[in-house]
Amino acid sequence: MTHDYIIIGAGIVGLSTAYNIQLLRPGASVLILEKEISVAAHQTGHNSGVIHSGIYYKPGSAKALNCAKGYKMMLQFCNENDIPYKICGKVIVATEQNELEGLQKIYNRGIQNGLNGLKIISAQELKEIEPHAAGLRAIWVPQAGIINYKSVSEKLKLIIEQKGGKLILNQKVKAIKHAQDVWIVQTQNQEYMARQVVSCGGLHSDTIARMTDQHFDLKTIPFRGEYYTLKPSAYHLVKTLIYPIPNPNFPFLGVHFTSMIGGGVEAGPNAVFALGRESYNWKRINLKEVIESLSYPGFRKLAVKYWRDGAYEMYRSFSKAAFVHALQKLVPEVRSADLDPGGSGVRAQAIDRNGNIVDDFLFHSGKNILHVVNAPSPAATSSLSIGESIAQKVLI
Repeated sequence: MTHDYIIIGAGIVGLSTAYNIQLLRPGASVLILEKEISVAAHQTGHNSGVIHSGIYYKPGSAKALNCAKGYKMMLQFCNENDIPYKICGKVIVATEQNELEGLQKIYNRGIQNGLNGLKIISAQELKEIEPHAAGLRAIWVPQAGIINYKSVSEKLKLIIEQKGGKLILNQKVKAIKHAQDVWIVQTQNQEYMARQVVSCGGLHSDTIARMTDQHFDLKTIPFRGEYYTLKPSAYHLVKTLIYPIPNPNFPFLGVHFTSMIGGGVEAGPNAVFALGRESYNWKRINLKEVIESLSYPGFRKLAVKYWRDGAYEMYRSFSKAAFVHALQKLVPEVRSADLDPGGSGVRAQAIDRNGNIVDDFLFHSGKNILHVVNAPSPAATSSLSIGESIAQKVLI
């Protein structure tokens, strides 16, 4: 059978793409191929479950535009399908004088991105929202919320199948070939044909892109984020979401506190180079993927650029005391005894040959094929908008 569309990857972006294709072209035959035995098995199922407001992203960028639109689409989808979420708001806290300029820049960017209700608040106003947080000033972001994106993914899967779409699990893509007017997608034990292919391969997105374009030169580098969880006796220390001012010299948001939709509070993540695309701890090593990353010129240049920050993140991975010290800048009362080891996630981050981090969502297209080659945070929040945009591009 030749399908109209094959979607590679059943993370939230792949599922959203299939869902939006069905909305825009009812009756189209849609097949999703997923290498794991469940949907949302990697980035989608391991993130912190934050509904992002869009405050950080460059105005006019794909991240900013899709986050703003995707935020509204996500809330509407959850309301229509009885998926629990909570708009709890968050504070972005400046704890030192040298962070006040960065705080103002983030606030200005949020205004440019169309966020309403943003407010720069004093230390006393911060205490009224988060009694145990400490800071000189903060930004109150009322739009931020919490959700379980795996629940969203399961609902998308159900709707897709109800509309006639098909999902086949345990199908790792080994090759993609073009023959006449169709694409042939080969897995470990089967071949599937489609007129159009969309790959949403997440941690393996660059590998899949090179199956159809051997000259594709970006590299997906895996960065692991590790979390602690607060013990129930310390839940009272955090009421919403508490974030630091990001380090302008390091492209990650820094450790923070996140209330979770299912209860409890996460603390983290850090950001360390993962020893494999699916290496969720230091014991899980994929030597082939490590060598591939280390041999890529862009990664070596990136490592030179950020070696001090990277070394500290590595140290904090092994030192609970250092991790706690970073958390205490935001909530001084938190103690090592308040924290239990939590989960971890691996972020797929595209890097170019010159060592530059690809800061925006990025797509790579060929004849009747489209690869999502960079979709880090806020991809989950933005997923329904990203999926709609992809669907519009690939409609036959």
